[in-house]
Order: sequence, then structure tokens, then C-alpha cells
Amino acid sequence: MNRSLLSVSLEELRRESVATLQARLRSVAPPEQTGEQLTAWDDTVQALSDTFAGSDHDGHLFFEFDVPRLASRIDVVAVIKHVVFVLEFKTGSGTTSSAAMDQVTDYALDLRYFHRPSHDVVLAPLLVTEAGKAKPVVRFDPVDERMLNVAITSASHLRSFIDLVLGSSSGPNIDAQTWSKGAYEPTPTIIEAARALYRRHNISEITNSTAGEGALSKTASSLIDVIHATRSRGEKAICFVTGVPGAGKTLIGLDLATTSIDKETKQHCVYLSGNAPLVAVLREALTRDAVRQAKERGERKTKKSAEHSVKSFIQNVHHFRDEGVHSEEPPAEQIVVFDEAQRAWNREMTKRFMSSKKGVKDFDHSEPEFLISCMDRHHEWAVIVCLVGNGQEINRGEAGIAAWLEACRSRFHNWKVYASSHLALSESGTHEPLEDLTQRGVFTHMPALHLSASVRSFRSESVSGFVNALLRFDTEASTLLAQIQKSFPIVVTRDVAAAKQWVKERARGSERYGILASSAAQRLRPYAIDVTSKINPVHWFLNAKQDVRSSYFLETVATEFDVQGLELDWTCIAWDADFRHANTRNVWQQFSFRGDRWTNVKHPDRQAYQLNAYRVLLTRARQGMVICVPHGSEQDITRKPAFYDGTYKYLRDIGVKAV
Repeated sequence: MNRSLLSVSLEELRRESVATLQARLRSVAPPEQTGEQLTAWDDTVQALSDTFAGSDHDGHLFFEFDVPRLASRIDVVAVIKHVVFVLEFKTGSGTTSSAAMDQVTDYALDLRYFHRPSHDVVLAPLLVTEAGKAKPVVRFDPVDERMLNVAITSASHLRSFIDLVLGSSSGPNIDAQTWSKGAYEPTPTIIEAARALYRRHNISEITNSTAGEGALSKTASSLIDVIHATRSRGEKAICFVTGVPGAGKTLIGLDLATTSIDKETKQHCVYLSGNAPLVAVLREALTRDAVRQAKERGERKTKKSAEHSVKSFIQNVHHFRDEGVHSEEPPAEQIVVFDEAQRAWNREMTKRFMSSKKGVKDFDHSEPEFLISCMDRHHEWAVIVCLVGNGQEINRGEAGIAAWLEACRSRFHNWKVYASSHLALSESGTHEPLEDLTQRGVFTHMPALHLSASVRSFRSESVSGFVNALLRFDTEASTLLAQIQKSFPIVVTRDVAAAKQWVKERARGSERYGILASSAAQRLRPYAIDVTSKINPVHWFLNAKQDVRSSYFLETVATEFDVQGLELDWTCIAWDADFRHANTRNVWQQFSFRGDRWTNVKHPDRQAYQLNAYRVLLTRARQGMVICVPHGSEQDITRKPAFYDGTYKYLRDIGVKAV
């Protein structure tokens, strides 16, 4: 795959005229390239020609190097001797900004993490601008000893800086052509993936092909096969995609929603989720991206018009349900993807909500049953894809997967069911209906519909396994922690300020960090962590470092309800007395703060929700996390040190390092 629009050797650069090179680059420009951007390309070619005129360096330049994960392109990658220079030109600007510096740092980090030939080479991110310094200092990153901190220089001093970097570092010479053809194995955040997929990238281009031996691509292909077969046979089918936290189930859903739309045949697909923060964040991210793209093309696109298109792609499942109540017509979509399907409401919860909030007094269905009934209105064919997260139920009234299967067994006999054998393992209540469906011959076992490897924590696939072991008091927790610590640091502290400093020091470029805590963590207020003060997830997850509403400021805290389905690069987990380790034995003591005191949580369902809340919080990080267990206070009966000491000791005993 050719990942750059144009590649030339430094010898070609010196031999050919500037006009010829400019014409070559313009000839491969995408149709949407504006005149302003083409002029910027001309300036870049001129600057590089001037830089290397008369030099004897042997190397290669790659113009507009594709970074699908970030839905962007690097202006120029220069592979010279043992160094990969990542060059971003802002020559039309007289000033530099932290955003531009983060941008070029992000490009370098993307190569380091996801481009296999760049794992061990020297990487030098460089911002070229009119305000750049004549002699910027060559400083290596404190986290990565073979990557430089981003430097800023001007085009006229670019040659001297390149020579300075080459002289300040060492390593074997890089074969530029081999480097450019090397495997690119990205692991995007859900927001990055949504942007790339919405721009019509393929899931295989933006996801790590080695994770689970290309499991995401296999799962996506299997679902497409089911859709084609179901449509050709005029049938109706429901597919269950199971997987560990962070395995990429939402990516699968978003990919399906973009690739299954066919305007000619009027085939429509929509991604549905009951997770309001996730829907809001993804919609806003895609809307902002669409407006920005239009601006780059020299077009005018209002946020409102961009938002309208996005809403047809990502919808709240409850709005879809309500539309089905008020209309007896089949939905516009023949294919629907229900994310976090295990969280759909049971009959009691749905009936109560529809009666009290919607004024529908005779409603008597579980949410899964009613949603299937809406799709069953299609006369020809229909496909439902349910994305199932194990151990992710965090709210009362959630029906679980058994409700979907029971609806197929008791009412929708004509629906075919596709899933892997892991579906029965995800929930004890699924066994009986699944066995019945198998006996009827309407269940098809498809191993590819289970995702066993986490791709969220791209530094280690074992993070979710470690978290599960930690919460179960499994002796394997120490072994798993030892395996992941080098690539995925997990540390613990008693000091909130130290925890904040830890994530700040490790984040580079625009890597996002923030504070997370359980919604039941009511006694963290003395540490300026207030879970009752609700965040706006759009601002928290999308806004820049300069915005006090963003996660970067570490002033507001997100709970399990805010972050489920989303992620951060680095997390600070504030662990309160709602979930305590007993000092004398391996058991979790669970509490709810009522009035002025902690009260025991005794109901099994509520205990399960609280356990899952911590599972969600502990699996949100992509690169590492710090857990803060406060000391408590002898002067405060609601924060006695004994409430916290057992948890801290347990974490230390299984090998979590203290900072």
C-alpha cells in the first residue's frame, strides 16, 4: 500500500527543478484539495529544495504521509540515515501554537506506537514555521529515549537543525523504501475510529491487524456475510457480538453502520446506543470534523447541517424505540446495530418508564422484545446486530441478553440467531433459550462473533484480564500485573496531587487524561473530587487543554455512567470507601452514602452494579493508570483510615507499585 501521495529521494530533489516537483505533487492531489492547500504544497517543496541543495545526505522524502487513525496526513516524513523526521509546515503563520506542537507530536507518536518499522528508530517531530528558532535545542523525550521532544525552527534553518539531530543521535541506517512499506497496525480511540470510519476508511485500515489475529476484520466480514445471505433469502436475523472490555465491539458497530449503507438499493443502517454520553460525544466529534473538513476544502458548512447528517448515522436507542411506539410503520433502516445490548431494559422497567414518562399506559414489553417487533415490521428482510459487553451492567432494570433470546424463542420464531459459544458464558440466564433455539435449528454458531483480545489498551492486551482477576481476588492478578507493568504502568498513591502530576508527566501531544470515580464515591469531596457535580461529556472528552471544562484540567470527575464505551489515554482512578477491601479477608465490602453515613449495600443486583462500576473505571485507560486511595481522616467518621487502608494494602500486596 502506498501511504504517501508522492515520494522522492534527496538525489531526485537535488536533480529536478522545483517547478517539476511541484507539478508532480499537484498531479496526485485529491479532488477536494483547495487552491490554498496547493499553494502551501508549493511552498513546502521550495523550502525542502532550498534546505537540501548542495547537501550530500542520502535519504527519502514522503509527501502527505497517510495517518488513517487520526484521519489526517503528515506534511512530510524525511527518512535520513538513522532518523525519521516528522515535519509539519506552518509557514503561513507568524506564530506557533501548542495545538500545532501537539499535532506534530501526535504524528510521531502514531508512528512510534503503530508503524512497525518505527518502533525502535530515532523519531524527530519538527514544526517548521516563520516564528521558529534559528537553533532549537535537541532534547530527548523523558519517557521515550529515542524520540525527541517537538522542536520548532524556521524553513531557513531547517538544514542546520537536521544536521544537529543527526549528529546528536545514533543508530543503523534506515532503508527508506522498506520503512515506508512496513506494517501499520493502529489502535484508534473510539472517537478517532468514528471520525475515520465516517470519512469512509475501512476498519482494516484503522485497526491493529495483529490484535486477535485480525479479529475485528474477521468479525466485520462475518457480519457482512450474514447480511448478504439474509437479504438474498428474504429472512430476518439477529447477531450477537460478544467480547471483553475494549475489544472493539463499538468499532464493529460503527464500521457496519458506514459500510452497510447503499443509496442505490435504499439499504439503510443505523448505530443505536442507550449510552447518552457516548452518543453525544460521537455526534459532536463527527459534526466538528465535518465542519472542519469543509473549511479545509474552502466550502462553507454550518454546524447544524453537519449535525443533521450525523444524527442519521448515530441515534439514541430510546428515540428509536419511541418512534416505534408512535408509528406502526417499519423503520427506515433494514439493519440496526444495538450497542451494549445487555443494558436494554426489562419489561418492568420499560413499562414503568413508558407509563410515567411517555403516557403509554398499556405498554407490556421488555425493550428487547419491542425493538425486535419494530424490525419485524419489515416484510422482506431485516438484520439486528447486538453488541454485548460482559460484566458491564451498571444500572437497575437492565434485562441482559437473556431477554433478547427469550423474545426470539417465545414470539419471533422466524428470526435466525447467530452468535459464538461465548454468548452462553456471558450470562447464566441465556442457557435455556439458547438450547431451545439450537434444537429448533434457528441458531448458528459463528466463532468470529466473539472478540477475545482487548485493543483499547494497545500497550497490553492483558489489562482487562488483570482487572477481572483483581476484582475476583484471583491469585493470577499478580502474575498478569507483572506481565503488563513495563508496557502499561499501573501505580497507586495516597496523594491526589501526586496522582494528578503522574498523569500529566506521562501524557504527550494531545494524549487525553482525566479523573474517574464511582458514582457512589460520595466522600471524595474533601479532596476536591465531587461526583455529584455532573460533567458535560462533550466538553470533557473533546475540548482542548486550554478549556477548563475539559478532562485535561483535572478539576471535574467522570463516573462510570459518563465513560462507559469511551476511553482516555491515561486515567486517575479515585477509589472511595463505597468499595472497600476487608482488612482480614479477600472480600469486597460495599456501601452507599445516605444522608450523613455509609450504609451497607445488601441487594445482589446492586452489589453486581457496583462491582461492574469499578470494572468499567479500571478498564478505561489505553496507556496506563494511577489509582488514588486516600488516607482518610481520624477526625471524620465518614472517612476513617480503616475504610481505605485495606484497599491500599491489597493493591500493594498484588504488586501495584506506589508513587
